[in-house]
Amino acid sequence: MKRFTGKAVLVTGAASGIGLATATRLAAEGADVVLADINLAKAKEAAAAIAAAHGVRAFAFGFDAADAAQCAHVVEQAVGALGRLDVLVNNAGIMSWARAHEYPAELWDKVLKINLYSVFHVSRAALPHLLATKGNIVNMSSAAGLQGVPYAAAYSASKSGVLGLTRSLAVEYAEEGLRVNAICPGAVDTPLNQVSPIPDWADKAKIYRMAPKTGKASAPEEIAAAVAYLASQDACNVTGISLSVDGGQSAG
Repeated sequence: MKRFTGKAVLVTGAASGIGLATATRLAAEGADVVLADINLAKAKEAAAAIAAAHGVRAFAFGFDAADAAQCAHVVEQAVGALGRLDVLVNNAGIMSWARAHEYPAELWDKVLKINLYSVFHVSRAALPHLLATKGNIVNMSSAAGLQGVPYAAAYSASKSGVLGLTRSLAVEYAEEGLRVNAICPGAVDTPLNQVSPIPDWADKAKIYRMAPKTGKASAPEEIAAAVAYLASQDACNVTGISLSVDGGQSAG
């Protein structure tokens, strides 16, 4: 059964990793998709592959998640291309490592803008469209939003903020038929880990204490499966939750 036939979906940060896996999974279940990413060339390549593989409409638009105006514009581009919006997946994000007392102010601002502010700005622009379709939002938080992460103060703070924003939007719009949920992945095998590897100077023992209890990282497709559940009618009475997919990382 294709749960998203006739649905229009916007996924941010969709050129690779969890975002690409999510766009692919929802398209496989019948959704028309827009892939938004700062890497437009890679997003276009992915959209073409999705359309060819799954027989759906797939478009790519470039946007900088750190720019509020571009966050709003990409929503309008998505609605213009698809004609409506049923699901928004806020996935764009970056990771950086630094000791808190040495954290550059400009880097702190950049992480918060991309990981947290963009979730608000994209959602704000999408809400009128999602209210019209009684759609839903799935925000990508992190296990780092549930527990402290050494040398990642900005990332952890931003992902905690996503959870607070998720709950606030969920209770604000529940009576209007719009659902808002979050997913908290733990370690995931994605390009983000290659771009921001643990630095050599870090006390890695502090970080490795947070490793998944199952002993393995999740694949992006496993996170995409969780997105598909929360975005579907299977979760029609689920709103305001943070779903951990972390191999027991945040359990203790």
